[in-house]
Amino acid sequence: MKRFAHLAELASHEGREFAASGALTVEQSRIDAFAAATDDHQWIHVDPARAAKGPFGATIAHGYLTLSLLPRMMQEAFSIGDVRMGINYGINRVRFPAPVPVGSVLRARLRLLEYEPIDGGAQLTIEATVEREGHAKPVCVAELVTRKYT
Repeated sequence: MKRFAHLAELASHEGREFAASGALTVEQSRIDAFAAATDDHQWIHVDPARAAKGPFGATIAHGYLTLSLLPRMMQEAFSIGDVRMGINYGINRVRFPAPVPVGSVLRARLRLLEYEPIDGGAQLTIEATVEREGHAKPVCVAELVTRKYT
């Protein structure tokens, strides 16, 4: 985990990768729970027998499940000592270039695209690239906008 004592320290990392998460394994139980929460029960996600005969040879995680793991990955990747609160402000762009088969091990690399001071803190635009262990193509690339308040 990358630790910053003060929010302002992040400004010097603009344009560079500044943190990376640890490994996270995507299990079928997580996929099933996401399907239940979103009412997206498409067979490619929740029917292992049918998915075994499908294009990926196994069930795959929902793209939005992968996206929803980013706050956890970011929390694990870095901390800022003087931040009292953070909010998700939006997403500029999201792509899912490759599938996430059940059992995949994922990691996120974080690059600070923009540091913008705002009243009481800063708005961060972060490019998150989620990689699947053993594969060159990322499974998700998202440009996240978050606000941190000191």
